[in-house]
Amino acid sequence: MNIKEAKEQIQNAVQAYFTKDEFGEYVIPIQRQRPVFLIGAPGIGKTAIMEQIAQELNVGLVSYSMTHHTRQSALGLPFITKEEFDGREYSVSEYTMSEIIASVYKLKKETGYQEGILFLDEVNCVSETLAPSMLQFLQYKTFGTHRLPSGWIVVTAGNPPEYNKSVREYDIVTWDRLKRIDVEPDYEVWKEYAYKKGLHGAIMTFLELKKNCFYVVETSVDRKSFVTARGWEDLSEMIRLYERHGICVDRKLTEQYLQNEKVAREFAVYYDLYNKYKSDYQINDILTGTASDRIKEQAQNARFDERLSLLGMLIDTVNGEMRGAVETDNSILEALRLLKIVKAELSKDKEYVAVLHEHLEAERQALRSGEQANSIDYETRYAYRYVIRFMEDMLEQCGRKGITANADAFALIKSAYDAVVAAHKKNKQAIQEKLEHLFVFVEEVFADGQELVILVAELTVRYYCAKFIAKFGCTEYFKHNQSMLFHQRRHGLMNEIDELIEALDR
Repeated sequence: MNIKEAKEQIQNAVQAYFTKDEFGEYVIPIQRQRPVFLIGAPGIGKTAIMEQIAQELNVGLVSYSMTHHTRQSALGLPFITKEEFDGREYSVSEYTMSEIIASVYKLKKETGYQEGILFLDEVNCVSETLAPSMLQFLQYKTFGTHRLPSGWIVVTAGNPPEYNKSVREYDIVTWDRLKRIDVEPDYEVWKEYAYKKGLHGAIMTFLELKKNCFYVVETSVDRKSFVTARGWEDLSEMIRLYERHGICVDRKLTEQYLQNEKVAREFAVYYDLYNKYKSDYQINDILTGTASDRIKEQAQNARFDERLSLLGMLIDTVNGEMRGAVETDNSILEALRLLKIVKAELSKDKEYVAVLHEHLEAERQALRSGEQANSIDYETRYAYRYVIRFMEDMLEQCGRKGITANADAFALIKSAYDAVVAAHKKNKQAIQEKLEHLFVFVEEVFADGQELVILVAELTVRYYCAKFIAKFGCTEYFKHNQSMLFHQRRHGLMNEIDELIEALDR
């Protein structure tokens, strides 16, 4: 199955394992909760989906790579204690708590999360001395004498033996105690994740043109060469930083992340071409409705791959702006919720400095706990940081102006908030206008060609584009989307009619 299907299967298992009976006990006791075992090629997103699951289910997450552990760190260190049996005292070996089990208890204590996931990666590549203890843990949820606390389930991951020579094969007895999920690379599924994550437009457009370059594993006489989803994501992050600092992105860089010479070379060449297109077509002119006749003519006469690159650059630009607008909108709503609470407390004659400090610390603690437990997503994290910065700025401004009265303090805060809302509204309208100009350009230059279909499809599949349009609207998008849906329905009906006629003829 693909990684999206695997994620759904794990979520279902987690929800089932967390089900309690009428007495508040787990229906399936912890010792009978089969650990999930994700097995698949490296770099396809096994770790990433665990973070997503924890965030979506609002549970804690503790992650470990087992290849970094020795028997002592996983099992604990031995020490001698005294016990009395049948009237005689004996020296008995005990073990300190496993670092892994201790991390779960520590997370519970510091964040308050009583339920969560313990994710152990590379479990089938552990050292020879740790292997027996690892098998014991998979079967009984214990390292030494210390058991995983109730309310925490185990999800593990590993690579097939063809990808890692250190892999240990499990016997039937062990497999019979695991929920095995085999995962295969799938570009279309990964694309949804990549758009939400904001991968560089050059990478996404390149992969649309060359989907066979998404995941590559080849073995030659010299070595194994490979390209993974993780490689593309890490390369994207580095490209953005290189661009920010004006550092040249070339083949020397791409080969560090795309460890297949052919793919690294092809992408390096395409990246240069992508930037050439960006310069030639003056993307901002198109989105502001001021594209020259020369640009329109060049687009009309371009090959399909160049047209696709142009569309990718245009959509990537508005997608980045829509992402910022969505994040700001969420943050403004969170700030409004907090300001309502602050206003009510200030009316009770509490000093505004104490009230703001109290809520500021509460927001900081919520952010720390969420980050430590891996239970909050990027948007929520951004909203927390936005509100914290806003409140810090308000405290600083009030102090600088020597404000002492609650009414004056809240008036300043309200004025600052209203200014933020006004700027956000103006930015939102500007983005909507760019969307309209984008549709006008595609309609005028490509008429009713497939470029318009691609545009609507890409705006639909991209997370932040879809979210922005759903929340703030776009007349041209809805017009063309409805038109295409009608065409699809009509096409489907005509096919059904043809099938019925054929059936009658038989």
